[in-house]
Amino acid sequence: MISNYKYKPLVYFAAVFIVTYVLWFAGAYVSFQDDISGLYMLLMLPGLMAPFLLSLVFIFGSKNSGLIKDFVNRLFNLRLIEPKMLPVFFLIMPFSVVVSILLSLPFGGAVSQFQLSEGFSFSSGFVPVLVLLLLAASFEELGWRGYAFDSLQSRHTIFRASVIFGILWSLWHFPLIFVNNSYQYEIFHESIWYAVNFFAGFIAIGIIISWICIKNGKSIPAAILFHFIVNMSQETLMITQTTKCIQTVVLLIFAGVIVALDKEMFFSRNHLVVEGN
Repeated sequence: MISNYKYKPLVYFAAVFIVTYVLWFAGAYVSFQDDISGLYMLLMLPGLMAPFLLSLVFIFGSKNSGLIKDFVNRLFNLRLIEPKMLPVFFLIMPFSVVVSILLSLPFGGAVSQFQLSEGFSFSSGFVPVLVLLLLAASFEELGWRGYAFDSLQSRHTIFRASVIFGILWSLWHFPLIFVNNSYQYEIFHESIWYAVNFFAGFIAIGIIISWICIKNGKSIPAAILFHFIVNMSQETLMITQTTKCIQTVVLLIFAGVIVALDKEMFFSRNHLVVEGN
């Protein structure tokens, strides 16, 4: 933490939500207008970039050299990534998918879920879905790990900050259920419980990705890489929404095990910034 800087989590998250919600609800409206529906991504992309752009405003606007240097180092210093963590990056999400499919089989899940998907489960206008998934991972983590999580961590234990972040991250996606043909729109209209599961899953992912980021020196590229793998793991195999509900439980168990094995890190208060410093 940067001890001589007072983080502003309330102001930051309020600004992010206002900017994103305005742009995404406007994009949702445009996505249903036949004559201009193809232009809705022109509103969605700036909303996606809001966490990153506002992080830049807060970091560089602070004129705090320590905060700025820390951000630049975590963004460009790839040596922060621990080689021993690479198996976790690439295996934890695919493993959770495989375990979830296996658990679904006694409840009527199909073995065909192990087959590769023939395409993506949603459309994204003129932006290719694969590119959108990469942009989402990049711009979100540039904001979430650039400023957002540190602002929460300055006032809370890492465990509590991770849970709060997971809730806020979940709510940030809320307008997407109103965007025509979006993934969230599709599952909401398939079943409201699938949408509930989508939003609930951010709690587990929030804990896991925070742990991975911290274990890699708070490397922003590390967070981006894992976030992208999370996105792709949901699209690679023909996993059903029912199995994704099982996967949320599996990920919560994974998160619980991680917390239990690293309690000292998650519940330490040594990093907290003392008010007035």
